[in-house]
Amino acid sequence: MATGRKRRPRASKAFWERGYLSHGYWVGKAKAGSVRLDREAPPENRYRWEAGTTAGHSQSLVDAKRAVEAAVLLGQRQLALFDSSEDA
Repeated sequence: MATGRKRRPRASKAFWERGYLSHGYWVGKAKAGSVRLDREAPPENRYRWEAGTTAGHSQSLVDAKRAVEAAVLLGQRQLALFDSSEDA
């Protein structure tokens, strides 16, 4: 008894993975960003984050994770400026 509907492939779910002095943000099997603890930095620059070509620092882990998630979301929704598949 088939219903006639086709299943769409599911989008990969993003998740955080804890590590020693760092957290990684994964989308499927690709690492999209990370947050690292810099113990010797002043308190306002304690957490260093990077996602794609964007990087920064934050005072708290929660703020750094939000920044990574926002950068990844913006990168997924933004169209590529140049198509890398064309031969020059």
